[in-house]
Amino acid sequence: MKVFEIVEKLGLTIYSGQVGLDREISGAYVSDLLSDVMGNAREGEVWITLQVHQNVMAIASLNDLAAVILVNSHEPHENTVGHSNKENIPVLGTSLSTFEIAGRLHQILNQGA
Repeated sequence: MKVFEIVEKLGLTIYSGQVGLDREISGAYVSDLLSDVMGNAREGEVWITLQVHQNVMAIASLNDLAAVILVNSHEPHENTVGHSNKENIPVLGTSLSTFEIAGRLHQILNQGA
């Protein structure tokens, strides 16, 4: 499944990184602890978090993540948007809680599996 497909299916807001919307998603990782994501998130995964600062993009780039989803109506900082566009890693948003969006994403990614 591609990033743009989860945007459509989950009604996500696209904040930045539109060039990366065609990336393939291999799974998802949920954490707000940056060192945890750095050590455990895998290439091609979508990262679900409430962190909005530019370090999010440094870790997303380091781990070659497919996208970042911000929860609870959080919006990225301006410098996060800039890094997202530079790295072509979409930053997306939702008003849903971490629990709700993770459950919905899990269901979508596992359809037909």
